[in-house]
Amino acid sequence: MRVAQYSEFGGPEKLRIEEVPDPTPAEGEIVVRVAAVGLNFFDTLQLRNRYQVTPTLPHSPGGEVAGTVEAVGLGVSSLVPGQRVVASIGGNGCRQKVTIKASNAVPIPDGVSDEAAAGIPVTYGTALHGLKDRGRLRPGETVAVLGAAGGAGLAAVEIATLMGGRVIAVASSADKLAIAKAHGAAEGIDHQTEDLKIRLKELTGGTGVDVLYDCVGGPHAEPALRAMAWEGRYLVVGFAAGEIPRFPLNLVMLKGCSVVGVLLSGFVARHPDRHRANMVELLEWCRQGKIVPHIHGVFPLAGTATALGLIEGRKVTGKVIINPQL
Repeated sequence: MRVAQYSEFGGPEKLRIEEVPDPTPAEGEIVVRVAAVGLNFFDTLQLRNRYQVTPTLPHSPGGEVAGTVEAVGLGVSSLVPGQRVVASIGGNGCRQKVTIKASNAVPIPDGVSDEAAAGIPVTYGTALHGLKDRGRLRPGETVAVLGAAGGAGLAAVEIATLMGGRVIAVASSADKLAIAKAHGAAEGIDHQTEDLKIRLKELTGGTGVDVLYDCVGGPHAEPALRAMAWEGRYLVVGFAAGEIPRFPLNLVMLKGCSVVGVLLSGFVARHPDRHRANMVELLEWCRQGKIVPHIHGVFPLAGTATALGLIEGRKVTGKVIINPQL
């Protein structure tokens, strides 16, 4: 089978299309013929060895896959060949076939495409875990989303809106804010032309933001923290800006707010049943049209480097999908 993988760290140019043996399932595993792979910003960080976890080389990008079960290992009775499934696998997804634990796979409902399903586990899974489990978002509260037009940000906009939050989208252009508003945001702030702290205060009537969903970090973090409400929850999701911020901790004390880490992989490892329940709920919302993953584009396997370059250059809105069969 064909894979897109790299054997040394660097930019997207390090990716190669190579042939490797077809996988076979061990006990408790399944082999999935991959139809769609969701790429994320962390794939670009891993490629340059700038992520929190260093992958074992050679490594393929792609931490979420959707496709059809091709074979099952001993002891697997919950899934059968021909069944469509989606799974969060952490990496090594950009390949025509992949072996995963059967317990990690969730059936895809009829009416949900493979491309849409592959756009759900990481971004929407993180959003639901972050806003529900970590942020304790309540109906009527204000949620500000930094990087609101990216894959992670748009998912947070949709989930927060579904949970009854009033969403303020923060992005770098009017076009990106328009996309966020089309997915449920009530207000928008262009941080390139507007003062983030002042506008967040103005849009909340001076009280500040109840929940801050930050997948950007960098220079936007402290102004956002300064606009938090009393007992607000600042959710640390990622660092797309490339810089890990350092907070003046006296601001946390003075505002009585919490800075809360959101790490989906840690949640999945420690609470697989709760993550699975979240995935089932998200796929059902997708089937019902309550969430609509915004697909920026679908690329063939040979276009993986191009796709990652677009993500790294912040030229993407929503999700980028790889179809390894193309």
